[in-house]
Amino acid sequence: MINQSDIISLRLLEVSDVDDFMEWSSDDNVSKFSQELTFKSKEDAASHIARFIVPQRWFRAICLNGKPIGYISVSPFGGSDKSKGEIKYVLSSKYWGRGITTKAVKMMAATIFVDWPQLARFEGKMDIENIGSQRVLEKAGFTKEVFFMFGLEAMESEELLMKFEEIMKFG
Repeated sequence: MINQSDIISLRLLEVSDVDDFMEWSSDDNVSKFSQELTFKSKEDAASHIARFIVPQRWFRAICLNGKPIGYISVSPFGGSDKSKGEIKYVLSSKYWGRGITTKAVKMMAATIFVDWPQLARFEGKMDIENIGSQRVLEKAGFTKEVFFMFGLEAMESEELLMKFEEIMKFG
């Protein structure tokens, strides 16, 4: 678990974070479950950060005591449904099992609906064998949802969909 003195924070990822970015983007344990690009050179990683990550509206470094150890992002669904988004996260495997990603997801969930008032729901998809990622979302308040893809149940495909919906209370 997280030590009481540890500080988990979210902040914008910058090109100057390339060395930290390389730690998780070249981690074989991470790439086993992630569909994200892997980088073998700092130059390619720095270019990717500058061109694709910095311009994203909601892409944050997950930091432990100020050091980036992974990322979390929410992207809008394509098409006309702007009320839904997709959450993605990656954490360097040496920090797995400590509750860091769960805390980061909860932190993000506490602010995303303020930042994106049109957002009513966001979802996370993961490899069906990635039990750790499923537990992260469950602990953060997501619920499992069965969906059909080309007539096959999610459990028969390679992905599991989880969702988080904002609950509005009146009175």
